[in-house]
Amino acid sequence: MILRTVLGADRFPIDVKAVAREISAQKFPADPITMIRGDALNRFEGALVPAPAGRTGWGILYNNDIKSNGRINFTLAHEFGHYLLHRFAYPKGLRCSSEDMRNWKSEFGQLEQQANTFAATLLMPLDDFRGQIGARDRPTLDELGNCADRYEVSLIAATLRWLHFCDRRAMLVLSRDGFILWARPSEPALKSGLYYRTRNAPPIELPSQSLAMRRQSCGTSYAEHDEQVWLGQACSENVIVSDNYDCTISLLHFDDAAFEARWSGRAAAMQ
Repeated sequence: MILRTVLGADRFPIDVKAVAREISAQKFPADPITMIRGDALNRFEGALVPAPAGRTGWGILYNNDIKSNGRINFTLAHEFGHYLLHRFAYPKGLRCSSEDMRNWKSEFGQLEQQANTFAATLLMPLDDFRGQIGARDRPTLDELGNCADRYEVSLIAATLRWLHFCDRRAMLVLSRDGFILWARPSEPALKSGLYYRTRNAPPIELPSQSLAMRRQSCGTSYAEHDEQVWLGQACSENVIVSDNYDCTISLLHFDDAAFEARWSGRAAAMQ
């Protein structure tokens, strides 16, 4: 709300470095963010670090091996979220890996989710995102990529943001070497039983007839599937190979009409 009032509708993409420095200096002048830069962080995406002994303030670091501006921008916003939300509880700072961000059930994973939510809200406010792609739309990865460019975030971050308010059954699936790394369904998809449990579970192979599995041989990025491919449901699959994440990204749109008709018939039969 503050950024919209001050910067207007043309504020995208958000300059996270400038916003973090300015807001921290205005709101917390005795404890501001004084350093934002890339560093060698090994397996970590980013970090919030306190100033050296005898000095005040905080620093935000991102892994300088990350080449995607979108990933860097989201990491900066994520660490800014930690600064605002968690720095008093963690005076020694926080270091964040991509695995930590996905483990929501752990205490640290919940902190990561809170920082992710802050970053998504800062960079991709829902009122503006809904103006680009609606909750009932069936966007392609190219269309979601346009949103990623608008907000200067990764394609994965933009897709997850859309799934957050999507009113249809859809799912994002990341895979590598024929196995599913993780998957995120929309709420309607989850409520209808469409999900993959990948954490603390045996590896899950991609469906043999999925486009993600056959992409190299068939040379296409879009396919319509019957119920024999993904989770026993008819769906469309849009695929792109991401060099930044070293994985294949699949966006699935399930057949809502058939699902709603089937459940309407069951409800009528029960009356």
